[in-house]
Amino acid sequence: MTKKTKHFQLIGGAGVLLAGLLMPMAASATNGYFAHGYGVKAKALGGAGVAMPMDAMDAAVNPANMVMVGQEWDIGLTWFSPRREYTVTGAPSGFPGTFGQVPGNFESDSDHFFIPNLGANWMLSEDASLGLSIYGNGGMNTDWKASGIGGGTGVYGAGDAGVDYSQLFINGTYARKFAGGKASWGASAIVAYHRFKANGVMTFAGVSNDPSRLTNLGHKDSFGFGGKLGVMGEVGAGFRLGASYQSKIYMDEIDYSGLFAEQGDFDIPQTVTAGLAYDINEGTTIMADVQWIDYSDVKAIANPQFPQFATCSMRATPTDPNCLGGSNGIGFGWRDMTIYKLGVQWETSGGWTWRVGGSVANRQPIPSSEVQFNILAPGVIKEHLTFGFTKALNDKSGIDVSFMYAPSNSVSGPNPLEAPGAQTIELEMKQYEVAVQYTKDF
Repeated sequence: MTKKTKHFQLIGGAGVLLAGLLMPMAASATNGYFAHGYGVKAKALGGAGVAMPMDAMDAAVNPANMVMVGQEWDIGLTWFSPRREYTVTGAPSGFPGTFGQVPGNFESDSDHFFIPNLGANWMLSEDASLGLSIYGNGGMNTDWKASGIGGGTGVYGAGDAGVDYSQLFINGTYARKFAGGKASWGASAIVAYHRFKANGVMTFAGVSNDPSRLTNLGHKDSFGFGGKLGVMGEVGAGFRLGASYQSKIYMDEIDYSGLFAEQGDFDIPQTVTAGLAYDINEGTTIMADVQWIDYSDVKAIANPQFPQFATCSMRATPTDPNCLGGSNGIGFGWRDMTIYKLGVQWETSGGWTWRVGGSVANRQPIPSSEVQFNILAPGVIKEHLTFGFTKALNDKSGIDVSFMYAPSNSVSGPNPLEAPGAQTIELEMKQYEVAVQYTKDF
């Protein structure tokens, strides 16, 4: 049994049942593989809101906000549609020792996913609250059908290929006011569940430490734990600052130990978010956040394809630290991301609240040198444009709606397993999203 396998056996059965009820069929990339926002209100604001209490999903952004929300519950559903494609330009060279991709433009199947969320917040006193937030944190999905690629050979010459990766977070949150009720702090204990499936990558068996645990194993899952801390407070009339830190989520090794570095140790990276909210007038607020995602701290995500691939290919022993599954094994080469988020919210008569926002990242996480392996995980989105509203049904309940469009973005680079200049691979994606949520005070 591996070093972290025992941690969650007591909750395993209940967790799998809950995941079956609440887990998205699959999720796909936004900011890398993290969602652009959590909770329908925040989604409509470009994901901003670390200094703006909004609803019982706030724990996903800043647990300190929960005590300012009051006593309520939320339930929501998101329709998410990523459109992924890749293009190979240039014919395979046929040189010995090279691996050419089939030329052409290819689109991934499985374009429609439904992602639920559930949140509740109870006031323990005027100054303290206890909350529960359940949501899909992020993920990745590609579905490349062999029938449309190379006469049935598939992306990597091994049939249908792709990955299906989803995350479920369960946040239990305690928050408390201080400074006369003008500020708050909060802490969340996070139980995470993720599941993963990979198909069609047996071509890389020669650079895997354990080809039997590399591909076509069906869905495998694991549990993990971490925490989130946050603070928020008014520092001037109508002006608030907020910040939160989410630790690395330490996951049990997933049973694709011949694929992921460190024998399947596929942890979820830490994040830091800071921002402000300013009430321009009684009904209008502007918000601005900055978020950092530390992909480089997880070897399965951050390690490059080369030089590990070359080192592994020349190994003199059955296993090597640089091979797939090794302690320093081949990964996806992802870089850290910094995302800037801006949102505006304003109220009008008739119980309407309107929201508009957007986000832009300093870069997408995939460098041009890593495009071949990232056909499986083309997380190239940099920008999100959002809009939404709330319609109050009465003084205790309302309907929230948000819309998101992520404009097409791409990255291209050489096929690293081909002769220099022989082939170029371009990855491209755009996204659409509609989310609806019902909120009720109690």
